[in-house]
Amino acid sequence: MHTIILDCDLMKHAHSGLYHYCLNVGLAVNQLLPQMGNLALKMYVPPQQKEAFEGKVNAITERAWHRLWRPFLNSCAVWHAPFQSGRMIPDKKRHPGIKVLLTIHDLNPLHEGKPQEEQQRSLLHTQGLIDQSDAIVCISEFTKSDVLKHCATGNKPVVVIHNGIHRLHAEPSVPQQVSGNRPFLFGMGYVNRKKNFHVLLPLLKHNPGLELVIAGRLDDPDYVSAMKTAAEAMQVSDQLRLTGPVPEAEKSWYLANCLAFVHPSLAEGFGAPVVEAMHFGKPLFLSNRTALTEIGGDIAFYFSSFEETHLQQVFSDGMATFRRLGMGPAVMARGHAFNWQKSAAQYINVYQSLID
Repeated sequence: MHTIILDCDLMKHAHSGLYHYCLNVGLAVNQLLPQMGNLALKMYVPPQQKEAFEGKVNAITERAWHRLWRPFLNSCAVWHAPFQSGRMIPDKKRHPGIKVLLTIHDLNPLHEGKPQEEQQRSLLHTQGLIDQSDAIVCISEFTKSDVLKHCATGNKPVVVIHNGIHRLHAEPSVPQQVSGNRPFLFGMGYVNRKKNFHVLLPLLKHNPGLELVIAGRLDDPDYVSAMKTAAEAMQVSDQLRLTGPVPEAEKSWYLANCLAFVHPSLAEGFGAPVVEAMHFGKPLFLSNRTALTEIGGDIAFYFSSFEETHLQQVFSDGMATFRRLGMGPAVMARGHAFNWQKSAAQYINVYQSLID
């Protein structure tokens, strides 16, 4: 029996995309492994998330003394490092038999307008993890092309495995913060400069009957403050609601009841919130940056600039097209194509190739 260990350290950041990535990979791979016979999966989890898998996956709880002694590595055949800006646990000199799989989600610092020094620092860290890896998974074709352009991968295999859809199983629950019966646009994700939500404010000015609801951690206080100031200047403050993180059941309600989903992000390696929104068959309005056109395909509408007139034109034309063509079923069908069971099978193939 060969043991694969998935490092879930970043599950300590609840409500994050990486939390759900580790959770879904762990559950989906574990569900398929009994068919393989020769593979077993263990999750290396932070203490606060030791119950996250509800006993469905064999979990190793991270301990402070693991910095000095890591007995779990003695039986490890494949270590899966799930993030390009994270850490690498195995010491190849002490454990030369362990194969390492690295998942790279994005090289976003190259696309966010970060200072050159910060871009180089991020690239050097990612390159260091690549150097310690035996194979690489990228979560989109865009990310793969970015990696091959900016990093040295040598002869190591670089495989694309899309993320699956994070389905919201909880029954929708009406949020306490709902104000009136006005239609609303919905966005979700960390509220910071990269997510670029402030560019949507002119839509509220052009559509005074609409609200903009954004759910997610208020990640950058200066950005949040600037966004509120801009809303005041446009006299649309009463149409903007920043909820902070919301429970899964409330997120389901927002996605099910919004007029449209909006995601004007500057940089995405995949765009998990977009795939999550597809499950509800609503109009999708995205930026045309990085991986978003790959994920949204021809069932989304894209902002090619963030100029006020263009934003309103794309929104009004997109809503009319969505209604005229009855695009809801096509949106949901595309969402079903991003399937964790299919992705898990692809991960298992990569694990097996490293062992063989």
